[in-house]
Amino acid sequence: MKPLLHITPLRALLFGLTLALFELLTYLASDAVMPAMPVVVGDLQASPEYIPHALNLYLLGGVVLQWLIGPLADRFGRRPMLLVGCLFFGLACLATFWAQDIGLFNLLRLLQGIGLGFVVTVSYPALNEAFSEADAVRMMALLANIALLSPLLGPLVGTLMLQWLDWRWLFVAFAVGAVVCWVLLYRLMPETLGVERRDGSRLPFTPIHLLPLLAGYAQLLGNRRFVAGSAALGLVGLPLIGWIGLSPVLLIHDEGLSTMAYALWQLPVFGGLILGNLIINRIADRYPLPTLVRGALWPYLAGLVLLVLATWCWPSVTSVVAGMALYALGLGVANAVLYRMTLFSSEQSKGLVSAMLGMITIALLGLGGVVLAMLGAGASLLHFAVAAGVAGALALLPLWFVVGGRSGEGAVTQ
Repeated sequence: MKPLLHITPLRALLFGLTLALFELLTYLASDAVMPAMPVVVGDLQASPEYIPHALNLYLLGGVVLQWLIGPLADRFGRRPMLLVGCLFFGLACLATFWAQDIGLFNLLRLLQGIGLGFVVTVSYPALNEAFSEADAVRMMALLANIALLSPLLGPLVGTLMLQWLDWRWLFVAFAVGAVVCWVLLYRLMPETLGVERRDGSRLPFTPIHLLPLLAGYAQLLGNRRFVAGSAALGLVGLPLIGWIGLSPVLLIHDEGLSTMAYALWQLPVFGGLILGNLIINRIADRYPLPTLVRGALWPYLAGLVLLVLATWCWPSVTSVVAGMALYALGLGVANAVLYRMTLFSSEQSKGLVSAMLGMITIALLGLGGVVLAMLGAGASLLHFAVAAGVAGALALLPLWFVVGGRSGEGAVTQ
């Protein structure tokens, strides 16, 4: 693996691993909190209906400033903006230690989500600018595998910490982690803009002008392939987001499982996701990107069908987890490829493109999670299976435009 920047392969790898660590931390701030949410709402004297809000508000927080973070990263560079985002995230986590009511807690969850916005809008373009196509897809898959330790281990870590610590100390731990990430980013992260690359090219800084900025966003919204790719990225992940947000209600509150049993039932689902990322890491350079996505649709759709039919016939945790695990395998194969295709579906600056991409996808995930909860997906295992199956099937229309027929063959695959 040879980076496009004039840095050693070792530093490039450490840089990628540091981005993965920050991404892992932002996801842990979501996933490790979920097993604690029944305790949190009880401590703050709130209704159990607030449990999924901890995830949905966090995701929506990732959308709030992406429209500005991306252009600022184009103007001032990826490195300084990611350092600012890491600091902001750490402060928002630390402040949660003193939250005394559910309103302030929810506000701080929204602010913490802005840290996720920096990851999506700044670190992903930096990674794609630092490596060639095949290496970038591999690195995205590697980062995804490390970041996916969060939903895999997050519930276990949160459960174990709650055995000895108050839930407030979880957020102190996230703040300490943010300090570690900041130091590593400061020492290891290179700037990808304004520097000469090995091929002689130089990616320019882009000044911020309000009207051209708004025109750029409008142009992206008029790019059907970009919109379809962004919508597909949001919708393919919606069943998983619904599971993360509602599984504490379904498994702990409704099924009466312990927090440890809840955490262990997450392992097959996120194990499937990691397996999918390992597969794409091995075959990324063997097939065109649209072909890889088409192949991922087989386990993706089979998992959704299994989820609905098995839970319909045998409504149990085993049925739901089996379908979700197979679906997650397909999601793991498709996710990094879809991101790459969508990011390069426009010639505009990648900070602008990634900002709009992140806003669309995270808004779909956050609002979709809210809609699933409002429609009663948390009422029973069968309700969840049907709602998740329908939500995942909605991705087929934008996916067909991105990778199906003539449209898919013409997709940009830099």
